[in-house]
Amino acid sequence: MKTLLLMRHAKSSWANPSLADHDRPLNKRGQRACRLMGSFLVNSSTIPDKIISSTAVRARETVDGLLEAIGLENEVAYNRDLYHADVATLLEQLQPLPGEIEVAMLVGHNPGMDEFLDFICDVQDHMPTAAIAEIEFEIPHWHELTINTPAKLKNLWKPREIQI
Repeated sequence: MKTLLLMRHAKSSWANPSLADHDRPLNKRGQRACRLMGSFLVNSSTIPDKIISSTAVRARETVDGLLEAIGLENEVAYNRDLYHADVATLLEQLQPLPGEIEVAMLVGHNPGMDEFLDFICDVQDHMPTAAIAEIEFEIPHWHELTINTPAKLKNLWKPREIQI
């Protein structure tokens, strides 16, 4: 069985309207939320073996905050294809992962995160910023993952609901 942690980037800043969307950083709330979610993952013993993230500044800063809270040097890959990725693109990021990766994390953007939950897990819920969905696939290898692979949404953790 493989586990995916699907995370929407934390809250970004709109303070500088001249910045391109890709270049917007996190605001203070977003910085706190990604560290909170990282601490929560540590407390729940759900640590990703591999993180694949959008190259957007807000996604990179979300990963930095997570890793700071986790206190580990996790392997991170940054891929521009995750910037506003659709469901198929999200799945394509997971398929090449080696078999020893049990827990993978994708950090990206909406509407792709919500669409993934709806299409893959048949769950119509909204992923607010910094939310993490824990999804299980009953497959032994990531390369077996397809758009038709049965998936189970185990948890949908939202920052405003987390108490540590």
